[in-house]
Amino acid sequence: MFAERVISGMRPTGLLHLGHYHGVLKNWVQLQNEYPCLFFVADYHALTTQYEDPKIIAQASLDMVIDWLAAGVDPEKAILFIQSQVPQHADLNLLLAMMTPLSWLERVPTYKDQIEKLASSGKDLSTYGFLGYPLLMSADILLYRANRVPVGEDQIPHVEFTRELARRFNHLYGKEPDFEQNAQIAIKKLGGKKARLYKELREKFQEQGDKEAVEKAHALLNETQHLSAIDRERLFGYIDGGGKVILAEPEALLTTASKMPGLDGRKMSKSYNNTITLRDSEQEISKKIKAMPTDTQRVRRNDPGNPERCPVWQLHQVYSDDACKKWVCEGCQTAAIGCLDCKQPLIDKILEQQKPMQEKIKIYSQNPNLVHKILADGAQKAEELANQTMRDVRQAMGLVKN
Repeated sequence: MFAERVISGMRPTGLLHLGHYHGVLKNWVQLQNEYPCLFFVADYHALTTQYEDPKIIAQASLDMVIDWLAAGVDPEKAILFIQSQVPQHADLNLLLAMMTPLSWLERVPTYKDQIEKLASSGKDLSTYGFLGYPLLMSADILLYRANRVPVGEDQIPHVEFTRELARRFNHLYGKEPDFEQNAQIAIKKLGGKKARLYKELREKFQEQGDKEAVEKAHALLNETQHLSAIDRERLFGYIDGGGKVILAEPEALLTTASKMPGLDGRKMSKSYNNTITLRDSEQEISKKIKAMPTDTQRVRRNDPGNPERCPVWQLHQVYSDDACKKWVCEGCQTAAIGCLDCKQPLIDKILEQQKPMQEKIKIYSQNPNLVHKILADGAQKAEELANQTMRDVRQAMGLVKN
């Protein structure tokens, strides 16, 4: 029904680190070669927790996009933009807020989790904006009728929330006067053979719950070239007894959880102060790796160790080939190598990875006008897509005449 489309965003909360690179950016680079993609800076979302001191958001947004570009995100393949530069995000968020039950927001699992997690920070999160951030996230997705949202397993509830919101909107506002009659007229336009097949598939779904029948009906409608867009929408909605499908229900595109460990063995996170950023210098990276804790039971150089007890070994799982890992295991367990010897290949590998990215970061940082142009072009393209959705949403809600 709607075009294949992927959307994903990232909050500008500080310098990106290797966890972002391995957990998000590498996936984006792959997705941009497979689907039409929109990647945006979620600066409105940053305000939900940074509202008292928003001064850093603009510069952090620019720096983050530079890091994206350096990591291989390509503005020729994907649309890159800043959320606040496309006003339709706020517009749709407001309209959806009018029909979103308060209880839906309160039951989102991450709402209470985030309050507990950030309680120690001293931030007052008893705000309308923080309660409503799942709704804003849904507006970000629904605005572009994106049908694929790359998320980790912990974010699946947000996608399901968005699906429920789309269903509720379509149920409330997808009905049109004489919908049943108009749908029957549209069926006749399919032609005798296709009309009979459509009816059979609709009956299979409604009587037997056959989801495969829905997929076949969608394929049938998509291959019928002479059908108008409005009739195609009617028949998509008529399959399940609903009305016109105005907002698309997205699917979670489950991504592999990042296995990027931090310098202390825990997940790499700015809140743990255990990161290597994409902009760390050679000296900073070397110093951080050399200072990493190792097997606590290997006290002296000639004490044998156990890599499984060592945070450095976790980094080897990400960066080292089989030959290097074998060398590390044997050398550690027999005390043939010291901890600094073990760390040096990691330093070399990370520097090797960082060098081309940092060269690009330098180029883009020296040409901020180029980055601003990329973002302005992206915002324009995003706004064109957003306007199509908002036109249909306003019509459905009776804010403008059909």
